[in-house]
Amino acid sequence: MKTTTIISFGLILLFLILPTLILKAQETQSEPILVRIKTKDGNEFIGEVFTEDDQKIILITEKFGEISIQKIDIQSREIISAARIKDGKLWFENPQSTRYFFAPNGYGIKRGEAYYQNVWIFFNQFTFGVSDNFSFSVGTVPLFLFAGASTPVWVNPKVSIPIVKDKYNLGAGALVGTVIGEGGAFGILYGVNTFGNKDQNITLGLGWGFADGGIANSPTITISGMTRVGPRGYLLTENYILNTGSDTFGLISFGGRSIIGEVGLDYGLAFPVTGYSDSFVAVPWLGLTVPIGKNKSN
Repeated sequence: MKTTTIISFGLILLFLILPTLILKAQETQSEPILVRIKTKDGNEFIGEVFTEDDQKIILITEKFGEISIQKIDIQSREIISAARIKDGKLWFENPQSTRYFFAPNGYGIKRGEAYYQNVWIFFNQFTFGVSDNFSFSVGTVPLFLFAGASTPVWVNPKVSIPIVKDKYNLGAGALVGTVIGEGGAFGILYGVNTFGNKDQNITLGLGWGFADGGIANSPTITISGMTRVGPRGYLLTENYILNTGSDTFGLISFGGRSIIGEVGLDYGLAFPVTGYSDSFVAVPWLGLTVPIGKNKSN
């Protein structure tokens, strides 16, 4: 119990300090919006739109100066923030900015966007944006593939509310599941507060688990964060404090996310912490996030 208490206070202290540091780091002046254009011959150009008509678009680029691109040659066009350009390099978009390893934050995906998440082959989840502020996930662990074993399935609706753009978001949702072949419902009702932008943030969440018509008396506390470390990399941490009524224990995880093409590769270690054991246990995490839809106007 003593070890768990120390960790709990440490995580809460982390939550109290980091939001202030993150918000101060983000106090920057507004920057111009840039356009990223991919042409059919495989080239890519990033710059500000100088002029545009029905046939062509003229960009002002840092590397090539003024260039003219025929619209018939354009394969894709995407509006990006100048904040994504660091030292002349494009910092690629986070393919799963609405989650850490698994826990959600206060951000939501845009209407028309979607992604598929897989963890250790067995965990499968699809998430799609119904609107800019509402998303819906469906998931399963397909155990029926193994001698007809009972299969858990779930849905996860989520509402995201921007309070201060790119600085403070609220989110709320429910994960509701059942086991096919056995019946009964289980899940968690949750709310999250996220401080920071999609590249650098920290989230405090509360969740109440339920099963078979009963709901937990005490919430599970989550404290998670991510920070960008390069054009294609993030550091992640996701942590839980659980109270069973008779005991309190924690789960701490650290790791990273690498962007390979447009796919996100998550990896890390999770460490359960209890007051009853001095042994050290580390559980590996390995997951993929594959975008399957993207709204190019955002």
